[in-house]
Amino acid sequence: MLEKDFSHLEQKLGVTFSNKDLLNQAMVHRSYLNEHPRFALNNNERLEFLGDAVLELVVTEYLYQTYPNPEGELTNWRASLVNAKMLAELARTFDLDHYLYLSRGEQKDKKSKARTFILADAFEALIGSMYLDQGWQVTQEFIVKHLIPHLRVILENHLYEDPKSHFQEFAQEKTGITPSYRVLHESGPDHARKFRIGIYIGEELIAEGEGTSKQEAQVRAAENALEVKGW
Repeated sequence: MLEKDFSHLEQKLGVTFSNKDLLNQAMVHRSYLNEHPRFALNNNERLEFLGDAVLELVVTEYLYQTYPNPEGELTNWRASLVNAKMLAELARTFDLDHYLYLSRGEQKDKKSKARTFILADAFEALIGSMYLDQGWQVTQEFIVKHLIPHLRVILENHLYEDPKSHFQEFAQEKTGITPSYRVLHESGPDHARKFRIGIYIGEELIAEGEGTSKQEAQVRAAENALEVKGW
């Protein structure tokens, strides 16, 4: 049962699927099936599970064969290549948003963090479907062609570092000041605390972040500060 024309997507991918249902299924979010329970295909979660493993293995093998760096550094580089933000960006380059099967509610919510994760999951599912349909070599070549080139920017800009380390490095380089964090607000019972934390350079509040732990709130504050400063 095919409800969408995926021929243009196949052209963008440079891959023609033998089993079109596999490509269709990679785009099926579970919310769609809640509204269309008789849809012929299952959701993409099993394909996502497979694609995640294929992506990780291809990237791991490439890093191992290409760089002599220690395991810890390679792990951080890999994490930067296969995180949700990066995969969602790749999904957008192939216009996967246009091909997703989503509920009416999810269709309207295009700019949220939830959509980022949906796109990242769809890209992983796409890799899983490609692996099943085309095999290892085609899938490996696709990943190396489209994902690996982003490694250069990651290494040049130290994007593999966690946001707190990244912001601290830039702050010290540009201002000579080590940033600090302050709890601005705490709420909720002991088993479900919520924290709002500000990140400062000197006495200047740069950004805020929220989380269920101080560490989580600090990381989000650092992420927001990097955006504010354009670092």
